[in-house]
Amino acid sequence: MALYRSAPALTGETMARARDEIREERIAMEAVVDAYDSSERVMGWYYYLDGKMKVPFTARCRFARPISVLKVKEVVEVLGMAPEEECESEMFVWVGRAGEQVAVPLAQLQPSSKDQETQEAVGDWLYWVDRGHEL
Repeated sequence: MALYRSAPALTGETMARARDEIREERIAMEAVVDAYDSSERVMGWYYYLDGKMKVPFTARCRFARPISVLKVKEVVEVLGMAPEEECESEMFVWVGRAGEQVAVPLAQLQPSSKDQETQEAVGDWLYWVDRGHEL
């Protein structure tokens, strides 16, 4: 069993995901509405996720990254968004791991929260990233 799989964005690939018009509309109207440049997209996504995620919730690591301590299939507790300045190139969240709090890329995580808004918001971010979009 491989514990390391490169993130699609790092390898130039996109994960095979069909276009979802409902999700596209929600992202356009709620996450990146009125975002005309990268910094506005960053803030749009940051506050969309921060406002919709109900923390804490558990999540499973989808793939390993060289910049992250998480291993594939590892389960962690998501505690909230990392500081804004840490999210200028991608969205990071605080997770509890081995008694410590560390920031990891949200794109690594598949939430197991029962909260509909959390599932939807994180799902929107994963969809965005998996389709090859960048901030």
